[in-house]
Amino acid sequence: MPNLGPLELGIILVIVIMIFGVGRLPEVGGAVGKTIREFRRNMGNSDDKKEANLLEDDEDNFEDDVDGEVAREEKASSSSA
Repeated sequence: MPNLGPLELGIILVIVIMIFGVGRLPEVGGAVGKTIREFRRNMGNSDDKKEANLLEDDEDNFEDDVDGEVAREEKASSSSA
């Protein structure tokens, strides 16, 4: 794995801010943290049945997240119009 110094981390941070914007950074950070936790938890899971249930839960959570994001964007565009 390559070494990342302060300059590289700063450049990555600037790119992330440009892509997502300052307002969404906490939301994106929370989603990344949740994803990493789920990934680590699933790494130790060898039971196929548990794994299938987790995938179904993740799909449901993803659909809820997408629906929530669409609703927020519609609300923002209707209030700015």
